[in-house]
Amino acid sequence: MIDPRFYEALGPVTVRALAPSSDIGGDAEREIVGAAPADRAGPKDLCYYEGKKGAVLESAPGACIIPAALAHLAPNAGALILNDRPRSLFARITPALIRPRSFTSKAAVDPSARLEGDVRLGSGVVIGANAEIGAGTEIGPNTVIGPGVCIGRRSKIGARVSISFALVGDEVNILSGAVIGEQGFGVAGDASGTVDVPHLGRVVIQDRVTIGANSCVDRGVFDDTVIGEGSRIDNLCHIAHNCQIGRGVLIAAFGGISGSTRVGDGVTLGGRVGVADHRNIGPGATLAGGAAVFQDVPAGEVWSGYPAKPLRKWLREAAWLSRRAAGARDESK
Repeated sequence: MIDPRFYEALGPVTVRALAPSSDIGGDAEREIVGAAPADRAGPKDLCYYEGKKGAVLESAPGACIIPAALAHLAPNAGALILNDRPRSLFARITPALIRPRSFTSKAAVDPSARLEGDVRLGSGVVIGANAEIGAGTEIGPNTVIGPGVCIGRRSKIGARVSISFALVGDEVNILSGAVIGEQGFGVAGDASGTVDVPHLGRVVIQDRVTIGANSCVDRGVFDDTVIGEGSRIDNLCHIAHNCQIGRGVLIAAFGGISGSTRVGDGVTLGGRVGVADHRNIGPGATLAGGAAVFQDVPAGEVWSGYPAKPLRKWLREAAWLSRRAAGARDESK
């Protein structure tokens, strides 16, 4: 469900009004008020479905954007918007239903914001409507806290930090220049060109997390991006949309985790580790510095290399290559 603290509903809008130039099957006058992923869409939601695995959509969305050849895969939809590029059309028409809440007050701290006792604000701090800041929290100069953002007690937010679409726990430390809750990298394309896919989710940062200077944590497309309690993220790291980072995870500088990846509790990532999207890193695993991870990593294992593989395998291969190279040099003499 889209969080009304962060997003404003603009509907209802009829299916016909949403997609006036598209072929529509079913009830073109059905009213739509929200958007959701296809598997969780309800009778007043818009979704899209690409049907790549040929599975029948079991949900009953109000309207589903789907290629005409796959229309039979959405038998429960109230209306079908027929389009060969469902994701692109979804990205183009969703802003007619939902938009992010913006800053509306001329005051630096919106009158509706709720600050508990002993909150310390640096000069130039901006706080949006209905934001909540817990007791004992300190916010550095020129930091921007977006509408609806909740920050717990005894947290420290550095200078020039941007936090939006986020729920932040107690005793969280976010260093200067970090950006929390911005839209991630989601792009769709059609004959009209490329379009950014709307991100309608949140960031959830649990208690006692540290996020380093100039690091970025993107909000989810629909689901939350989550940073588990006690995790430590170094400077200049990037956590992409929909990632689930477990408890007590350590991520050294320049780490990058691509979208929808799950990192288990107690995982350690060395410096400059990169993880591909939709991967699973098992609890207690270690990824050595510079590893490029394109596969799931089992719990407790140590992986290294480019592409990453189990450490012992990588060491054997490196030793073999070294011997071959030495032999080639000897033969050339």
